Amino acid sequence: MTAVAELMDYADVIERFNPVLGLEVHVELNTNTKMFCGCPNEFGGEPNTKVCPTCLGLPGALPTLNGKAVEGAIRIGLALNCEIAEWCRFARKNYFYPDMPKNFQTSQYDEPIAFDGYLDVTLDDGEVVRVEIERAHMEEDTGKSLHVGGATGRIHGAEHSLLDYNRAGVPLIEIVTKPIEGTGERAPEVARAYVSALRDLLRALDVSDVRMDQGSLRCDANVSLMAKDATEFGTRTETKNVNSLRSVERAVRYEMTRQAAILAEGGSIKQETRHFQEADGTTSSGRTKETAEDYRYFPEPDLVPIAPAREWVEELRGTLPEMPSERRKRIQQEWSLSDEALRDLLNVGAVDLVAATVEAGASPDEARGWWVNTLAQEANTREVELADLAITPKQVAEVIGLVSSGELTNKLAKEVVQGVLAGEGEPREVVEKRGLKVVSDDSALLAAIDDALAAQPDVADKIRGGKVAAAGAIVGAVMKATKGQADAKRVRELIIERVGS
Repeated sequence: MTAVAELMDYADVIERFNPVLGLEVHVELNTNTKMFCGCPNEFGGEPNTKVCPTCLGLPGALPTLNGKAVEGAIRIGLALNCEIAEWCRFARKNYFYPDMPKNFQTSQYDEPIAFDGYLDVTLDDGEVVRVEIERAHMEEDTGKSLHVGGATGRIHGAEHSLLDYNRAGVPLIEIVTKPIEGTGERAPEVARAYVSALRDLLRALDVSDVRMDQGSLRCDANVSLMAKDATEFGTRTETKNVNSLRSVERAVRYEMTRQAAILAEGGSIKQETRHFQEADGTTSSGRTKETAEDYRYFPEPDLVPIAPAREWVEELRGTLPEMPSERRKRIQQEWSLSDEALRDLLNVGAVDLVAATVEAGASPDEARGWWVNTLAQEANTREVELADLAITPKQVAEVIGLVSSGELTNKLAKEVVQGVLAGEGEPREVVEKRGLKVVSDDSALLAAIDDALAAQPDVADKIRGGKVAAAGAIVGAVMKATKGQADAKRVRELIIERVGS
């Protein structure tokens, strides 16, 4: 059983140390085929069915570079304000791991396709932090190991492991920041905001589906601490494959408190990879972290260098969409949003979702209400990001339209949303399956009203005496009798007519 780590109070960490971050984000591109072969680039499927001699690393198989992956890499580099290399090449990164069939990864080392960029990141209170980008380079993904029989799903304690090579060879772009200094107590927040902003940018470029839950966007968080009077960086740890925005923030914060406790006791930090535990927000030791020398990089002999023509690079620059930060400024003006209202949208990750809902036909106010309130609560309850909920902006717009047309009440609409989230189909299908349509037949409503008035004659007398507010009790009884499927406004109108007749 792993011993519980000693932690330092976060306020004490900030008083004694300066945190330094380095974030490495791996993005799977959404090309039709893999990086170096013609196998389909698709998530899931039966294990080991989307493979060929090339991505399995069989003798004699030779790679062929995917041109669309190069295009995606250049567009990402341009969007990150990077320089695009006039000449670069691939290298072999040598290390053994069972899910890497070739025993080396085709990557880029000292000659990345994009380098020296930046991304401006907006924090929850509106402060903007510039995160500098060291490089964005191309490589291939590895396969996946499934460890069976252990308590944690990891190799330690497992009875055996299974290997699925479907993901081996999927095009990856690794985006590496320069050291992020000077963020102090906001370091965990900066880490989350950076990955969030990067995800928004990549989604706008349409180069990846950026599904963190499926591994198409993964973050490795490097954390080290410097004493306040130190001039050199401390030893870093690398928490691997953190797969949600919330987890990125939690992992950085935990590592800061864990490392600080060790350093305060006179101990030293071991340079290693660590695993993030979603259940309790802790990290655990993985393996000793390799250095570049350990990987024995050398140029890939089976691939020619890449020399993107400057004319082509400029053509690709012209394909860049409106950047998320620019889009937000435009949306704020068009929707007449206050800075506070825009921050609310940003804080729950709803700007693009609301915009897409508006594009699908909803009004900005209605779209904001559903995403910021109802759906944000659902995301919190399920502990997922808002964008990862199983409902699309088009479906939300359809629900809003059903309310506007009078086919649903707000209460019924929330039930429809629950049905969509549960996988019961499109909104109209959920309405039919669950029988949620509003009762609009006045004769049916009048029958329910008569029953309610007969059961509460004193309320009827109050209404006749001019106390119209008393009608609320009858409205409630009718709503209960119709299982919430009546239009409360129409019911109130009919009650007043009935009692006054």
